[in-house]
Amino acid sequence: MARATGGRAGRHLRRSQALPINPAPPGGGGGQYKPLSISDMEQIYEMALRLLEDLGVGEVPGRLRDLFVQQGARFEAGRIHIPRRLIAQAIASAPKTITLHGRDAARSIQVGGDRVHFGTGGAAVQTLDLDSGDYRASTLQDLYDFARLQDQLTNVSWFTRCCVATDLVGEEALDVNTAYALLMGTSKPVATSFTLAEHVAPIVKMMDMAEGREGAFSERPWLAAHISPMISPLRFGADAVEVCFECVAHNITVSCITAAQSGATAPATPAGFLAQSLAETLAALAMVHVMKPGHPMIFSNWPFVIDLRSGAFSGGGGEIALMNAASAQLSNWLGLVSGVASSMTDSKAIDAQYGAEKGVTALAAALSGANMIYESAGMTAALLGVSFEGFVLDNDMLGHIYRMLRGIEVTEENLGFQVIVDAVQGDGHFLGHPQTMAAMERDYFYPETADREAPITWQERGGMDAQSRAKAKARSLLQWHPTYVSAEADARIRAVFDIQLPPQR
Repeated sequence: MARATGGRAGRHLRRSQALPINPAPPGGGGGQYKPLSISDMEQIYEMALRLLEDLGVGEVPGRLRDLFVQQGARFEAGRIHIPRRLIAQAIASAPKTITLHGRDAARSIQVGGDRVHFGTGGAAVQTLDLDSGDYRASTLQDLYDFARLQDQLTNVSWFTRCCVATDLVGEEALDVNTAYALLMGTSKPVATSFTLAEHVAPIVKMMDMAEGREGAFSERPWLAAHISPMISPLRFGADAVEVCFECVAHNITVSCITAAQSGATAPATPAGFLAQSLAETLAALAMVHVMKPGHPMIFSNWPFVIDLRSGAFSGGGGEIALMNAASAQLSNWLGLVSGVASSMTDSKAIDAQYGAEKGVTALAAALSGANMIYESAGMTAALLGVSFEGFVLDNDMLGHIYRMLRGIEVTEENLGFQVIVDAVQGDGHFLGHPQTMAAMERDYFYPETADREAPITWQERGGMDAQSRAKAKARSLLQWHPTYVSAEADARIRAVFDIQLPPQR
């Protein structure tokens, strides 16, 4: 005989099952937190334009220099001086909304405006081992495992490779196998980096083979490129510029990342830092514009902060939360698709520092209205490490933030005068009322790893902490192996490329 599902046990059962409505959908509207006034932004932007026009950018590769000069820039004493007019043209022609395609079209996302999406990033060389709890060198298997783990996490909107496969030898092997792991592990939008320009075309060929015909990938590119064409302070990086040329030629969306460090490669004052960093990211935008006007580029201005006592990069804290929020505010004010970074905790353990630093930085970035928030899941040790259970915990954190962004829907029905009257004149409570039951499913986010029971119940169930619960959840999710590429297509890819990930089927 089936057990009854009424009463308290029944309510718990229903709540543990998937809700028909996502109460905390990705893509909610940000922009509530504005650390800069309009006057502040105007002054910072004016300084950025002055830097680009009067000081210019150094070490510009010849091919790019010629394009800039053709568009009216001045090359003098080894530096390209970018006029205000050209910056204005680049901003005007830049897409205000970009579609990041998923291999599964239903998982594509629209970025731009005030929409906020959390995703991943990073290049961790160490992984917090799920079993031993110790850090070890990251491997290709880890990258694939992270891809298929996050593929099942609702609040991670896209997957940029989060770790470097240190067990691979050679730059081409690294780039090809990294792209392969993304291809096999998830159908969400993905992103990677290319060490050299000549690696782009072979990887595009591999993606075409997965799609089943030549040219299919470039028609609907679901892999974006992370490129850092600017080296702070104010000079171009030749290899990254060539990678950008090649990505533009293959219709690949580029996320041009500026990652200056306060007091080291950029001024220590927040205002001066933001002016230089904005100038550098605008230079990257102008670079893409002279290559191909209107090509989709994520304006990824990521302020990085160092601890001025030691010179070490600091991934968590009030300053980096403030600076990335201000960066997003500036980018959105210019009408560009904004990208920043958050959740780059300095903590090596899954502890109170981990949670506090991630919560502060992620919430600030979301409330500022950043369109794409990178590094937001799994990263530890100031980006040197990445954690499986961290991904699971952070997925819950991001759900809470999405719920905050959704806000409060004030309607006559939700205000519920008659509901209050009925409760006051009737049972004296709202438990079991249809409005309460509807709100429970529609308006409340229920984390999967947080414990909300009474202490006695928590103890009776083993007294597990959040990390232990997240480990168990991660192990459960890792039992699943996706089959996003047919066995026949996989065999064709393996016949052409040196794929070092063992078959996972």
